[in-house]
Order: sequence, then structure tokens, then C-alpha cells
Amino acid sequence: MLEVNGVAIATPKVYEPSIEDLDGETNRNANGDLIRDRIAVKRKLNLEWGPLTQSQMTTLLNAVSSVFFTVEFPDPQLGMITKTMYVGARTAPAYFYDTKIQEVKWSGLKMNFIEK
Repeated sequence: MLEVNGVAIATPKVYEPSIEDLDGETNRNANGDLIRDRIAVKRKLNLEWGPLTQSQMTTLLNAVSSVFFTVEFPDPQLGMITKTMYVGARTAPAYFYDTKIQEVKWSGLKMNFIEK
């Protein structure tokens, strides 16, 4: 479903695309009407994965470690598209430490991909 720099990544359990308007200067005139300067329309993907192993977590985080990267994803308005994006905050709570293999199990990973 998602590709980062041409490589398929693990399918998230939550996939929430949004279409966002970026405004420049926006004001109201003397009649109270909005004078809007929309300068761009951008995409944002809110993503969350289920439980992940350390290896899966590392793979996902390394895939988005560049300042910018390309993402191919299904868009509700345009179908499959490719955009240059960057990643927002990445959070990943741990839920278990496996003493046998000395590895953390992660309860999930949340991050946003935001169009450049």
C-alpha cells in the first residue's frame, strides 16, 4: 500500500490521509467577507502500526531518516500518487522486553508524513 523511495514498507493499521490548504495572508474585508490567499494544497498521512519487532521498527525508521523522501500512496481524491514528503514526530511505546533474545517489543509506531 505504501512505498518509501520505491520500497514497500509494512502496512500500517491506521492510515489516515488528509488534504490540507496552506494559506498566505488571510483577512476579512469591511463587509466581513473572507479574503483568502490559498498558496498550496498539500497532503499529510497520519500513520500508526500495530506491534512491531525491533527489526521492523528499525526498517521503518531508517526508511524515513532522510530530510525528504518520496512516498507512493493511495489518495482519496487522486488515486495512487507519489509526493516528496518529510516525517514529523515519531513515537513508539515499548510494551515488553524479551530477556531471552534481549530485544524490546514495540506496541506500535506513530508518525506523520507531510508533503514538502
